[in-house]
Amino acid sequence: MSGILLHLIPSALYGGLAVWLWRSRWQGAALSRPATAIHPLERGGVLLALLFHAVSLREGIFPGGVMHFGFATALSAMFWLALALYWVESFYIRIDGLPLLGLPAASICVLLPALVPEEHVIANAANPAFRIHFLMAMLAYSLFTIAAMHALLMTALEKHLHKGHLSPLLASLPPLMTMERLLFRLIHVAFLLLTLTLLSGVFFSEELFGKPLTFSHKVLFAFISWFTFGALLVGRHFRGWRGKTALRWTLAGFGILLLAYVGSYFVLDVLLHRAN
Repeated sequence: MSGILLHLIPSALYGGLAVWLWRSRWQGAALSRPATAIHPLERGGVLLALLFHAVSLREGIFPGGVMHFGFATALSAMFWLALALYWVESFYIRIDGLPLLGLPAASICVLLPALVPEEHVIANAANPAFRIHFLMAMLAYSLFTIAAMHALLMTALEKHLHKGHLSPLLASLPPLMTMERLLFRLIHVAFLLLTLTLLSGVFFSEELFGKPLTFSHKVLFAFISWFTFGALLVGRHFRGWRGKTALRWTLAGFGILLLAYVGSYFVLDVLLHRAN
């Protein structure tokens, strides 16, 4: 299968699913019908798109036995993990709005590695400690991605509740209190993984990366994001932060993390055309 097809197939599947869900759930006559849970065939379609997406990531990250990674692959991998985690979570709780946000974004991001080829070869990729560090980082960022999409849905739900009108999409969501508990569960787990990622990077930098830790802008933004989410959790525990305050801190922390993780690769790979 040619390289471009590896990206076009999952992109088309994600895009087709997004259009189908929009037309069958959230547009026109569908708005007058009660909201329905995701159908097994739709769930199977998401799984099929995830499988093709996984193949494209595998070929893009590990071409010819070496590891390439840059901002395009970072975005693609983040949305793959976010949708994969959503797919598993959808068996236990209905969050029908997440595909509406995640599928179109994934449809675009899965194409980026084909449009912006990665030239950044990762050293020490065969090191088991590095692989664990890398996996923890990817899981943390993906959970924060889900948390950010979750926060956007909660913001929309809260806004429409004040107006006294809910669309079928928003009406199908769990109560705000339930969504808030889920949001903080996501943030707690993601914060733990981010903490372990930063600690391993600080104390085992020489083993993981073959050089002492340097406080680049990427590291700086990662720590600022860690402090932001840490402050949110402390505020939640001691001050009872919730509602708009919690949502603003969540989105701010995710934005800073995105600058650290994707922004640094974008500057290096696209603007400066050099490896990190």
